[in-house]
Amino acid sequence: MIHMNDIAENIRQIKERITNAAMGCGRSPKDVGLVAVTKTVSPEQIRKAAEAGLDCFGENYIQEADKKITALADIGVSWHFIGYLQSNKAKYAVRLFDLIHSVDSLKLAKELNRQAARHGRVQKILIQVNLGGEKTKSGAAKQAAEELIRDVAMLENLSVRGLMTLPPFFDAPEKVRPYFRQLAELRREIAAKNIANVEMDELSMGMTGDFEPAIEEGATLVRVGTAIFGERS
Repeated sequence: MIHMNDIAENIRQIKERITNAAMGCGRSPKDVGLVAVTKTVSPEQIRKAAEAGLDCFGENYIQEADKKITALADIGVSWHFIGYLQSNKAKYAVRLFDLIHSVDSLKLAKELNRQAARHGRVQKILIQVNLGGEKTKSGAAKQAAEELIRDVAMLENLSVRGLMTLPPFFDAPEKVRPYFRQLAELRREIAAKNIANVEMDELSMGMTGDFEPAIEEGATLVRVGTAIFGERS
């Protein structure tokens, strides 16, 4: 893990790279949100990142997130769930997170809807799309995404805000670009259908190794952990 003083400098560099990538393709840097991925990162380091100007953090595991969110209740930031979510954890997720990036099935959506209703809230979600067709990753198949979105749109305690993907891993960021482009195209196709209760505002794509091409292809949320907090121990 990285020294505390380095966190602020890393954040400054990432924000600069986000700005350059956005402006380089004619977008406003304000249209790209940075989600700091805090899996295995200590509450102290998260606090340091918040002090350095970050206001959105992404967690992968419910139990780990619950402890941190409780410990950091005073810092007034937004928490996103970005990992694989099991239906039996839905009751915790709606209590903890402003946005859930990884809704990949109607079963999960129905359970989130039920739990959100119990809390008297409308839960914002993204639909996860598995563009690489990888068996090891969750997400709806590209051709099934629209039908899933139409079904989820009927659930009154959920609000579909966009799409998310975890593309196949490549060492070269340029090899990932076609997947980002596919997600952006899918977003446009679905937005054009004007489905009630569906906003296609968000595209959550791009991580430490490839967030610049993701921004160039239209990402509105990039999920960056390693470049801020260092390699996971």
